This record gives sequence, C-alpha cells and structure tokens, in this order.
Amino acid sequence: MKLIISDEALQWFKREMEIAQGKSIRFYARYGGSSPFHEAFSLGMTQDEPHDIGVETVKEGIHFYVEKDDLWFFNEHNLHVKIDEKMDELKYDYIKD
Repeated sequence: MKLIISDEALQWFKREMEIAQGKSIRFYARYGGSSPFHEAFSLGMTQDEPHDIGVETVKEGIHFYVEKDDLWFFNEHNLHVKIDEKMDELKYDYIKD
C-alpha cells in the first residue's frame, strides 16, 4: 500500500489544520459511515503521534501515516489524498496497483 498526498492536499493540511514540519497526520478506520470496501466504516484523519506505522509518506517534513492495525481498511489499495476544488475539502481515492 502507498499513501500519496497531492500538493494541494498538503496546502489544505497546512491551512486548515495548521500542521507544521515535524508533526504527523494519521489516517485510520473509524466506525460509522461507509467506504468503497466496508459498510459501517469510513476513513478518519487526525493529528497524532505514530505508534506502529504500517505505511508512511513524508512531504515537506510532515508525516502522513496509517498504523499497521488499520491497513485492513484499504483492501490492498493505495490511498490518494487530493482536494475537491469546488468544495475545498479533502477527497480520497482508493486505487489498486
């Protein structure tokens, strides 16, 4: 699995979450909502410190990661984090290699 953060999404994190170099953003499976793979689970995101990283990407000194315990959620797909320009909010695409 790969975690890909677009340049526009990086700017969104800096602006909306005031995330700075050296900090971390965690993507995780949360109960509630739905996803392309799992009913009753959706993707959550929070500023947090890693414990047992399953996949990570670093962009401009900011760490984006998924813990090993949450890798099941992605069903062997890569997570592409982009921006919906009309809504100015994050957009998630799940793409299999």
